[in-house]
Amino acid sequence: MSTNQKSVRAPLATPTDLKSNAIKDISGALNALLADVFALYIKTKNFHWHMSGSHFRDYHLLLDEQSDQIFAMTDDMAERVRKIGGTTIRSIGHIERLKRIADNDADYVTAEDMLAELRDDNKQLTAAMRETHDLCDEHEDVATTSLLENWIDETERRTWFLFEATRNRG
Repeated sequence: MSTNQKSVRAPLATPTDLKSNAIKDISGALNALLADVFALYIKTKNFHWHMSGSHFRDYHLLLDEQSDQIFAMTDDMAERVRKIGGTTIRSIGHIERLKRIADNDADYVTAEDMLAELRDDNKQLTAAMRETHDLCDEHEDVATTSLLENWIDETERRTWFLFEATRNRG
């Protein structure tokens, strides 16, 4: 850029009919969900990479499939924040500050404990999505509620599969 040209900044605010408090509330809730989704993605991949035991292949493939599904939510979630005029997470540090899904840095976790922890994390994510759905419903943001309904269904399915994989057979 030459010295005669000025740097022009485009405003980040996207036109929307949502009120500013709705944009702030919904963006904040979606960013917290996005941080949780990234945390759950990394944990699911961690357990996928470190799976061992007699059911290795089945569990390894299950967690690979689930991590792909979890990661697939991230772009739509972040883009929804931008579509309503908000800004979204910008770094790993930002994710760390917002996430509510606990890390697991243990050197060794049994296959059963991995699946049970992921089951509980997915259940926690479902609850957070329901809270966000209620918030979006209050602000009449039907597009976000629609996305959340699909993500809730996908998350409940992951929870169900993990539950069935960990259920004691008598």
